[in-house]
Amino acid sequence: MKVLNLHGVEVTARKHFASAGRPRKGALPDAIKYYVSGLLAATVAQRERLITQHSCFILATNNLDEDDLSDADILAQYKGQAHVERGFRFLKDPMFLANTLFLKKVERIMALLMVMTVCLLVYAALEHRIRKTLKQHDARVPDQKGKPTQKPTARWVFELFLDVHLLTITMNATTLKTLVLNLQDELRTLLVLLGQSYEQLYS
Repeated sequence: MKVLNLHGVEVTARKHFASAGRPRKGALPDAIKYYVSGLLAATVAQRERLITQHSCFILATNNLDEDDLSDADILAQYKGQAHVERGFRFLKDPMFLANTLFLKKVERIMALLMVMTVCLLVYAALEHRIRKTLKQHDARVPDQKGKPTQKPTARWVFELFLDVHLLTITMNATTLKTLVLNLQDELRTLLVLLGQSYEQLYS
């Protein structure tokens, strides 16, 4: 489809000589290169028509009851798929080793998908709670670059807690004391904001 038009086109020929310096009078050039100059333009009406055409797409559903599902609801549900798809992006992470999984039976594949979906639901719920809690209390945790953020991913919060260790001091098979090591102030604050059940795990 022709969209652009050329205006004021000029073709200029330039002679090129292989040897350096000024060429002799009457010397033939080694090459002649042609340069095209001009302006590119498109009609406004044609541009607007193409924008309108590319802005349209078709969504189909087997629910024909407009009172139950309006056009706006169908569009919202379609766009909402992006949130779900982002949740499964961890499958592409080489650390997940998804290519090592092999299940032959359909029942086992369905069982694995069920477990993964439930785990993803728990992961998403925890991430939502962390972000909501930080926003409500105007608190922040450091991101991957060390800058404060209110929207950390749950995976990054897990990595922040990787340096936290429990040191159990025992004597004659009797536990004398358990110490929590490397629990930074921002992580301690996050546990307090999330609630007593989270705080007790590290108290």
